[in-house]
Amino acid sequence: MPDAPTAAPVLVTVPGSPGTGPVTDAAGHPHRALNPHDRGPARAASSGFWSRRTTRVVGGALLPALLLAAWQHVTTAGLVAPYQLPSPASVWAAAVDLQQRGELGTHVAISVQRVVIGFAVGALVALVVAALVGLSRAGDVLLAPTLAALRAVPSLAWVPLLILWMKIGEDSKVTLIAIGAFFPVYTTVAAALRHVDPHLVEAGRAFGLRGAGLFRSVQLPAVLPSVMSGLRLGLAQAWLFLVAAELIASSMGLGFLLTDSQNNGRVDRILLAIVLLAVIGKLTDSVLAVAEKQLLRRFA
Repeated sequence: MPDAPTAAPVLVTVPGSPGTGPVTDAAGHPHRALNPHDRGPARAASSGFWSRRTTRVVGGALLPALLLAAWQHVTTAGLVAPYQLPSPASVWAAAVDLQQRGELGTHVAISVQRVVIGFAVGALVALVVAALVGLSRAGDVLLAPTLAALRAVPSLAWVPLLILWMKIGEDSKVTLIAIGAFFPVYTTVAAALRHVDPHLVEAGRAFGLRGAGLFRSVQLPAVLPSVMSGLRLGLAQAWLFLVAAELIASSMGLGFLLTDSQNNGRVDRILLAIVLLAVIGKLTDSVLAVAEKQLLRRFA
C-alpha cells in the first residue's frame, strides 16, 4: 500500500530579512505587507468628521442645547410667569442692552481680572505650602492641622475681616479669591507629594539624586497630574469666591451684576450673569486643560 502523501513543508519567512522574496500564500499569491501607518476603516473614521474631539464637543454641547430648548418651550408655553423665568430672547436682549451701554464688557473684564490675579496668587502660595507639608515631616506636623481647620471657614466669613484689615478696594477682593483658590491646590498637591511611590524615590537616590534634583527628576513628574487637577479645582473655586468678593462694596463685575439685578428685580440680568459665569468659567478651565495635556506630554 503506497504511503500517504505528506504535506509540503511550509517555509515561514520574515518580511524584510536578507535573501527573502515577497511573502506568498500556498497558491503563490503575494501577501500585502502590513504597514503600521495604514489607516483602517475605524481609524480613518476617527480622523474624519466624527473624530474624537468632534464627538466630545458635540456631546458636550448636547445637554446645554436641550436645556435651552426646554427653557424656550417653558417660557413660550406660559408654564412659568415671565417675571420668574424670562425667555432666552429676553436674556439676550438684556445682554445687548448692557453691551450698548458699554457696561457688559466692563463687568466681564473686571471679574476676569480679579479671578486671574487672585487665582495666580493663591495657587502660587498653595504650591509652596504644599511642598513644605508634603515633603517635610515637620511641615506636615506644624501646618497641616491649622490649614485643615481654616479650610472649613465659609467664604463669606472672611469678608468682614478683610474689610477691616484691607478696607474697601481691590486688595480685599483679590485676597478673598486667593483664599478660595489656595485650598484645593494645597490639599491636592500636598496629598500627592505624601503618596509618591517610595520605590521611585529610592531609585532616584540610587542614581545619586538628592534634594532639588530628586524633586525635579522624580517627585515633580510623579505629582504633575495632581498639580494640574488641583489647579483646575482651584480655578473653579476662585470663580465661586468671586461673587462673595464682589459683595465687598463693588460697583462693577459679574458678582455685582447679580446682586444689583436682584435688588432691582431684573431676573433677565440675573440669568445673564449666571450664564456668563458658567461660560467664562468653562473657557478658563479649557485653557488649563490644554496646558495640562501639553505638560503631561512633555514631563510626565
